[in-house]
Amino acid sequence: MIPYPTATVFPPLPAGGLPLSDLQREVLALKQEKDAIILAHNYQCEDIQGIADFVGDSLGLAYKAAEAKNSTIVFCGVHFMAETALAALKAAQPDLYVVAYINCSAAVKALCDVIVTSGNASKIVNKVPADRPILFVPDQNLGQWVAKKTGRSMQLWPGNCYAHVQFTPAALLRAKAAHPGAPVVAHPECTEAVRDLADMVCSTELMVEWSRQQKADTLIVTTESGMIHRLRREVPNKTFVAAPTDRCACNECRFMKMNTLQKVRDCLKNGTPEITLPEAVRVAAEVPLRRMLEWSR
Repeated sequence: MIPYPTATVFPPLPAGGLPLSDLQREVLALKQEKDAIILAHNYQCEDIQGIADFVGDSLGLAYKAAEAKNSTIVFCGVHFMAETALAALKAAQPDLYVVAYINCSAAVKALCDVIVTSGNASKIVNKVPADRPILFVPDQNLGQWVAKKTGRSMQLWPGNCYAHVQFTPAALLRAKAAHPGAPVVAHPECTEAVRDLADMVCSTELMVEWSRQQKADTLIVTTESGMIHRLRREVPNKTFVAAPTDRCACNECRFMKMNTLQKVRDCLKNGTPEITLPEAVRVAAEVPLRRMLEWSR
């Protein structure tokens, strides 16, 4: 019988943090040379987070990108594609008010009324006109959580984040048994059964402040394990446990981890890959994004 994996434990960082590698120093020099700003999502690798100008969740990254004055933005995130059937659904139900999670393509954003992140979804949904039926795409677990928090009835697109649905109640209970008294924080993209076992359900951005407020020395984090790199830097007195799944000791998103520090260096040196959009798509997608930034303030 193959034993279940044990959770990965991340002790507090040493005083002064981790030393920079030669490649990190090269990236920082290129950043100055190219007048670039490096933005990294909370789920990126530790060595990328270590040289970023800003590390945060999707909402924080959106604000930083909109405010950036640099000639180059190096955006260390992931390119998610959402379902193209959205256009057909809107044609069949033209009164739908479409609320889309920010991690979808520009083409999907162009079909939406407003964009949300896990950090602002409830606030945004509460601003949707009460007489409009809502379609929430593409993560049904996040949508279900938002519907409960807001009391708004929403049609949920049958999609999910593959990484977050790998967390199971059984795996989380084993982690809790191995670390008695350790509070559990979970991302809203986890299934409802996992969320119900958590002491706190919130976005990655709110996990930072929640962790600071806990009296316990050890905390169990139920989201993509890259988040723990930021938590260790900003909450240095805690030990963090990456919640396991039934198959692995910590949960990494294979799409987030496609970025490497070497690719960041090459991006700065060569100016590629550059994101270009058809102007019609860019203009249409900007409308719900700007609405999100306005409604989030």
